[in-house]
Amino acid sequence: MMQLTQRLGDEFALAELDYRVWRAHVDDSWRGWTGPHGGVVGGLLIEVARRAAAGDLPVRAVDVRFLGRPTEGTFTFRATAHPVGRSTTVIDVVADQEGVLVASAAVTFGRTAPTQLPERPAVPAPQVPPPADCWTFRLPPEIVPVGTHFEIRPAAGPLPLSGSDEAWMCAWIALIPELPTDAAVLAVLADALPPGLFPTLTTPVAVPTVTFSMHLHTDFARPVSHQVLVRATNASTAGGWSVDDIEIWDRGGLLLATARQTRRVLG
Repeated sequence: MMQLTQRLGDEFALAELDYRVWRAHVDDSWRGWTGPHGGVVGGLLIEVARRAAAGDLPVRAVDVRFLGRPTEGTFTFRATAHPVGRSTTVIDVVADQEGVLVASAAVTFGRTAPTQLPERPAVPAPQVPPPADCWTFRLPPEIVPVGTHFEIRPAAGPLPLSGSDEAWMCAWIALIPELPTDAAVLAVLADALPPGLFPTLTTPVAVPTVTFSMHLHTDFARPVSHQVLVRATNASTAGGWSVDDIEIWDRGGLLLATARQTRRVLG
């Protein structure tokens, strides 16, 4: 596997301005349905937390809240560290644009350590064809410009806007440009597919993310494949709110992350 040295922050010129203050630029090519891709904002929050954390502890959990309506352009991030004992650190990060808060995150880092408890197997990956046997699905760039940054190969389940009775999708997904798969990149990939209810629709509606949480099941002690298998399932939609569950595996079937998004239905 080719070793990649860049991280997500490098793609957006993430630079430290002052002690635990960073700035990044998200251009229009990363625009989603209603503004900058939510996974990118979440990924940058994670990358800022990683840079602010003392040492090199693995990311264990992420909780993101979208507090405003971000726009393409410059984001300023501020981080605060909260050590929890000797093996755990929580980093709080806020993002603003021209002084207006648009997102916040709590990122939990924790040391890997052996215990006396037996390990339990993770959720197995579904049996699907390999990526080379799956055709490429393109999000229309004139509607969703960020689609040019994803290689999406549907592997199982219905397609978006197909009027299906089933509200789930499963696809092999890779990021363009190729970056090493870490917690920040997984946040972007977890948000690469359309909302989970989209297979039941025939025309798109705005379903922006309000909260995003992600739990890591690996410490990235060994390299992870560039292409990952993402399964997104709509857990429920009612009363103007929609909840999606996401699972991500690597090419070898290792469960990398699980995530949940709470979305507001505006259509």
